[in-house]
Amino acid sequence: MSGNLTILTGASRGMGLALAHQLLQPGDTLICLSRHTHSGLAQQAQAQGTTLEQWQHDLADGVAAAARLRQWLQAQPVGVFTSATLINNAGVIPPIAPLSASDPVALAQALRVGLEAPMLLTAAFLGATEAWPLPRKVLNISSGLGRRAMASQAAYCAAKAGMDHFTRCVALDEALKPHGAKVCSLAPGVIDTDMQVQLRSAQTSAFPDAVNFVALQTAGMLTSPQEAAARLLAWLHRPDFGSLPVADVRSD
Repeated sequence: MSGNLTILTGASRGMGLALAHQLLQPGDTLICLSRHTHSGLAQQAQAQGTTLEQWQHDLADGVAAAARLRQWLQAQPVGVFTSATLINNAGVIPPIAPLSASDPVALAQALRVGLEAPMLLTAAFLGATEAWPLPRKVLNISSGLGRRAMASQAAYCAAKAGMDHFTRCVALDEALKPHGAKVCSLAPGVIDTDMQVQLRSAQTSAFPDAVNFVALQTAGMLTSPQEAAARLLAWLHRPDFGSLPVADVRSD
């Protein structure tokens, strides 16, 4: 293995899958953590000369996923990669309802996947690679809903707001180190994914903003997963990546 190393969560569908396809570059290594593997990724990786590993994990058990990542990273020889990046992309919207009517199990899963797992994986990644003499980055895929409250979206909004704020804390941690990692919690804009279908399909009695999401689709305001992935990766590769620990691709 050589070249750039990227670890990506939620890579089996939607924007995560689009990111994975674009990250399959010759000579690089991509580790995908998702509940399911994707045969198309394996075929593309083989054709392009990319090292690909697909780890099947339910990120609701972030402790096990982080332990595996730490163990794998610690087993890699120092100097084999030219850069190392973690992209926390996975997220879950539980059944749409006011908090008072929400299922506790679904709430817990959304917070574990959307906040706990990214924190645990970031800790494992940064700890295991701290002595690596190469550029290290953490890109957390956030959302505008982490910065704007919305009815019937308490779990998702809280997870993304927590992601933004823990990223700010990590940025302060890493700034104190001689070779600290660069980190950013980045909102990707409104993307045409299954999550949008879920939001548009909700009953307005439970989700007053459903009509707004329908209007976004009708007006052609949704970004394709492929275009959103390209914009996120362009931000990741900017020379000033990490200068803003919390950012939005639409602000540039």
